[in-house]
Amino acid sequence: MNQLKRIMGLLWMLIAPVIIYFLVMGAVHNIGAGKKDINNPVPWVIIITIFTPIAIGLMIFGFYSLKGEYDKLPERSEEI
Repeated sequence: MNQLKRIMGLLWMLIAPVIIYFLVMGAVHNIGAGKKDINNPVPWVIIITIFTPIAIGLMIFGFYSLKGEYDKLPERSEEI
């Protein structure tokens, strides 16, 4: 189970920057290309502003998982 946690941690660390890259490239591609709402820069700024801290959190969570911080989880309140 611990090996799976470390593999998933590595996966989260790799996926987070890819998500941000695709969001930014989608914004660059769509802004100003037409007259729909998706071509307005305001929704893209909001979306990127919201999802960037989430992706950074995934990277941090993946780093700690890869490091082995989640190998032994507490089972009772007294272990915390």
